[in-house]
Amino acid sequence: MCVTDLIATPKTTDSLGQTDARTEVIPPVDGEPPQSGDQPLAWAPIEPAPKKKRLGLWISLGLGVVLLGAGAASAILIAPGTTVAGINVGWLTPGAAADVIRTHVANTEIALTGEGDGTVLTGADVGASIDATALADKAFAEHPLWNLGAWMGEPVAGEIILDPAKAESALRAAVPTSFEDPVDAGVVFDEATASFVITPGQAGTAIDVDELTGAIAEAVAAGASSLEFSGDPTEALPAVSDDDATTTAGTLNTMLATIGFYVGEERTVPVAPAVAASWLTVVNDDGQLRIEADPQVIQATVDTLPGLVDRAPVNATNIVDSAGNVLRSETAGVSGRTLGDTSAVADDFAAQLEAGESVFALSVTEVPFETVNIVRRIEIDISSQRAYLIENGNVVQTYAVSTGLPGTPTPTGNFKVFAHTRIQDMGCFEGAPYCTEDVPWITWFAPNIGFHGTYWHNNYGRQMSHGCVNLPIDLAKYVYDWSPEGLEIQVRT
Repeated sequence: MCVTDLIATPKTTDSLGQTDARTEVIPPVDGEPPQSGDQPLAWAPIEPAPKKKRLGLWISLGLGVVLLGAGAASAILIAPGTTVAGINVGWLTPGAAADVIRTHVANTEIALTGEGDGTVLTGADVGASIDATALADKAFAEHPLWNLGAWMGEPVAGEIILDPAKAESALRAAVPTSFEDPVDAGVVFDEATASFVITPGQAGTAIDVDELTGAIAEAVAAGASSLEFSGDPTEALPAVSDDDATTTAGTLNTMLATIGFYVGEERTVPVAPAVAASWLTVVNDDGQLRIEADPQVIQATVDTLPGLVDRAPVNATNIVDSAGNVLRSETAGVSGRTLGDTSAVADDFAAQLEAGESVFALSVTEVPFETVNIVRRIEIDISSQRAYLIENGNVVQTYAVSTGLPGTPTPTGNFKVFAHTRIQDMGCFEGAPYCTEDVPWITWFAPNIGFHGTYWHNNYGRQMSHGCVNLPIDLAKYVYDWSPEGLEIQVRT
């Protein structure tokens, strides 16, 4: 078996990583093909071409990666030298900055002095907090790393606050001797004066949480992570001052002056101060006084309203003559009324009272009145010596009278009352045939003639006068009041 005359050369790899297995033909010796015994077989590798050097490319690529990383970092980091509320957040992402801010505030140590000497609290113990996320976002927005002009920029201010309840609880537990609770002013009803009066407030002692808040903020802003604060007691004013209570008492007393159930402008059902006070309570809601009204207690008064508000109409009554002319309004007409639905009154009035409104308008249905005319007149019968008081054709009163003597007769005919005189002297002038002083209750119906009271005789039913119609004094007053001007008088024989 002969050996091939093609000898493979070592493989080479091109720049694309492809293998190139090339062969080379061995030339003949002295014109004869080579024999296996003539010379040993051996590889005859072709000298590879020298590789191209790419060092510059790799350096460029490396620098590009570094610059690309730096650019990416600059887009998410806060510039160096940036502080939030005194806390350094440079070279941090907003999220990491928020954690640093939050942790710094929570871990800030407060060493109490004075009464609390030896006690150390942390910001977390007193409920210290700050809006770390919003402030970190603001720091990044105003001081991004990529903006070289924002490096070492103005600090970002941040407000540190304390949870008042948590701070007081921690301080009370640490220094109980510094706390004595103040007493709030209050408002109560005084039966003796039927008015609301105040109960004065009293100051107490405490450690000032507002001052502690300021001290923590100042320390953090200065870059500190700890501070000292006095645990000594300071004055603690009541949440409700005497002035606050006086204002509320004034509101209540103003309400007492007008409280009630109204129909129009009329306070139809007033409410006594003591009753109103039983409806109302002054409640202290975390230092704020408010008025609370009890609908169930109000309902007891609401239940009485129909009997106090409902009323029948009162008809108007006029005295008229035979022609229908009104001589006098005897009775003024008054509309009746019926109370409407009261099912919601107690609740509605309670809501009004709590808002400081003490006038409750009732819903009523008006019932109109009617007008009645009474035709009224008087007849005098000389022959029987009687007077008849007549309404609508019916005799309502009749009296024995004394008319004029034959020499001074009472004139007959139809007359009208034209005047009234309470008391006067009669005939007491020079040349008069008689003089009677202090004649009472005169109702004039003809010249110098009228009904009047008589105290000098009681011989009624007989002619006795100088022309007037004599009556007992009480009956004369009745006629005086019963007879309006214009009343028709008929005198017959």
